[in-house]
Amino acid sequence: MGKLAPGRTAIFVSLGITVAAVLVLLAMDRPPICECGYVKLWHGLINDAGNSQHISDWYTPSHIIHGMIFYALGWWLFVRRGLGGADAAKRWGLPLAVFLEAAWEVAENTPLVIDRFRSVTANFGYSGDSVLNSAADIGWMAFGFWLALRLPMKWTVALAIIGEVVAGVVVRDGLTLNVIMLLFPIDAIAEWQAASTHG
Repeated sequence: MGKLAPGRTAIFVSLGITVAAVLVLLAMDRPPICECGYVKLWHGLINDAGNSQHISDWYTPSHIIHGMIFYALGWWLFVRRGLGGADAAKRWGLPLAVFLEAAWEVAENTPLVIDRFRSVTANFGYSGDSVLNSAADIGWMAFGFWLALRLPMKWTVALAIIGEVVAGVVVRDGLTLNVIMLLFPIDAIAEWQAASTHG
């Protein structure tokens, strides 16, 4: 599936989308960095004030997996379906992925979605992301896109499964559980997550 290698224009467009998302989040009064006043490379608790405020956390694997999924979507659209002509994959694969991730970062930080996270997911203490965390999440997604570009599909799938399993075991959450609980909350999952001693 190695046909979505972005050209220079795609990289610049992707950076522009990221800057636009940062400006929108700042306009939404999201804090630029953690209100604790410092930046950490890793924050390992999911239900305290530092969650989703730093560069990486237990939800970073989810964003890497987003990149893998968006790569597959771009490949399906631009390579398999041939949307946009022969050079569309190079021009639009990465920008489409960055746009989707940036749109999610903006939506995720609206009061409606923050309240939804707090009410039905393991993130009962969630208060939204810092702008730094959102920008880092876009970067982690791009890293997942790059992995999918470079690795054989079986290794990409294996890494995605490992990321989900590790997060599920350690913090009883992850991309799959988040999607399930956001869209179709299941009491048994909520009870299992609430019984966790992590956070």
